[in-house]
Amino acid sequence: MSEQAGGVDGIVWGISHPGGREENEDAFLILPLGDAYLLAVADGLGGHEGGELASKVAVELLRETFEEGYTRGMGVEGVKDLLLRAYEDAHRRMVEMSPGPGKMGTTLIAAFIRKGKGIIANTGDSRAYLVRGGEIAGRTRDHSVVQELIERGVIREEEAREHPMRHVVTKALGVDLGVDTYVWELKAGDVLLLSTDGLHDYIDEGIIGKLVFESDPRTAAEALIWEALKVTKDNVTVVVFREV
Repeated sequence: MSEQAGGVDGIVWGISHPGGREENEDAFLILPLGDAYLLAVADGLGGHEGGELASKVAVELLRETFEEGYTRGMGVEGVKDLLLRAYEDAHRRMVEMSPGPGKMGTTLIAAFIRKGKGIIANTGDSRAYLVRGGEIAGRTRDHSVVQELIERGVIREEEAREHPMRHVVTKALGVDLGVDTYVWELKAGDVLLLSTDGLHDYIDEGIIGKLVFESDPRTAAEALIWEALKVTKDNVTVVVFREV
């Protein structure tokens, strides 16, 4: 699969690139909902065939859930319920489709954005970042072995990038379902970034913040991908949203 890109100029833009691999197991979603946007990034697991299918299934089920179930002005708890329903349905679908344990799965990070508020749901080690004034003001927690090692004080944050188990996730759709939710307040000029580990496993957060600072979403997404392609060995996908 070649590079895919698209979005709404000036508001949100996404790019998915195979990076250093022949196949792209990542997928992304940008869905306008009238008074809101639904964004998502997924990174497939379980080998080329299973991973590519899993990421596509995840974002399409998320799309279908919100196209059928979202109504304008829906409250925060209603949106969270829709997100969790989509994650549960996608997890169940992958378990049913999988040829065996661990053969098909995907990370999924999703963000519902409306009127200065972001509602985030995450499973796996893809991430959402809140960037404010060129600095990282918020970040989702990875479901990964190295994150647990960092929290236990076994390794330092800077050692995670070289750890032999850095790609091992502890939660993912189709593998072991566990979903964290976050509610972030967004101010004018804030950037919400969704990324797969092909970006954040290779690029320092300080550089990420600078690359999206005062750039329109399309320019920022292109800059992030270009920076990642200098060093990444993985597929890399980003979705960049700027609050106005």
